[in-house]
Amino acid sequence: MDCGHEELPVLRDLDELVEAVLLEARGVGLYVRWSRGPAIDAGSTSSDELTGVELPGLSASPLQVESWWGDRSLRLWVARRLYDYEHLRERRPEPDVRAWLLRGTEVARGPDNEPLVRCQRALAWVAEYAMQEARGLIKDHNRGWGPLDRYT
Repeated sequence: MDCGHEELPVLRDLDELVEAVLLEARGVGLYVRWSRGPAIDAGSTSSDELTGVELPGLSASPLQVESWWGDRSLRLWVARRLYDYEHLRERRPEPDVRAWLLRGTEVARGPDNEPLVRCQRALAWVAEYAMQEARGLIKDHNRGWGPLDRYT
């Protein structure tokens, strides 16, 4: 297990992240986590912000493509997965929160039905440029929905 390693490559753009999802059987076992990074998260778990309850894993967003998505754009799928939880960067009290990719095993579901995962391997940081591309792609396809931010 290598989830505390800080020397991660950087996925510079959305296409590199899509390529990573394709290499992992359409994202099976791949997650995006918003935090200060795998070294900080190593050996820890998430907690429920409302109650303070310690959760049995790290909150993360799955990248696995669901069967109902069919042959629609994988780029749009990945962009939405990034966009939906980008607000976590601003909501976290810690500085330097950013997105990173990990391979993990789901151990439970959290209070918002999010996967709680045990990190098997930290894979890469997600560059800000990839986030900008995701925002732009979502803006082009937006039909009136926003990120999954309960405070907006």
